[in-house]
Amino acid sequence: MSGWVALLRAVNVGGNNKIPMAQLAAMATRLGLDGARTYIASGNLIFASALGEDALRGMIADAIEAEFGARIGVLVRSAAELAEVAARCPWPDRPGNRVVALFTDEVPSLDGVRHQAGEVLALGRREIFIDYGEGMASSKLVVPASKTGTGRNMNTVGKLAELASNLS
Repeated sequence: MSGWVALLRAVNVGGNNKIPMAQLAAMATRLGLDGARTYIASGNLIFASALGEDALRGMIADAIEAEFGARIGVLVRSAAELAEVAARCPWPDRPGNRVVALFTDEVPSLDGVRHQAGEVLALGRREIFIDYGEGMASSKLVVPASKTGTGRNMNTVGKLAELASNLS
């Protein structure tokens, strides 16, 4: 069994795609995912499973659609991969709440990035790191990968890696 995290895209943001986290954890338990729990209300599902990434992604996305009536993007990362992302952050001295890892399932690209002002971007393996400088609130940054990807700040990435590694 390995520790995993499913990162749900665009849930509980602005009243869209409402998924109660307790129901999400219960659904995961019914799917046979061990130790299923959530972390904060933004769609982070932590669990252990012997299944691989592709099987988990499809199973979780299908179950969410069946239970909640919405097709939600699901990205899956192992505890080890999340720990590597945290360790590879190009700006470890910046506040963790101002640096985001935008997770994607494709090779990351900066093609089409628009409205970049004070933000700094760097490519990872399956993520784009974004330093929002003074914060996200006033940012007009457009990153095309965000249409299918999902972002988590580095504080959250570190915590998810820790929680998932405890299940391995």
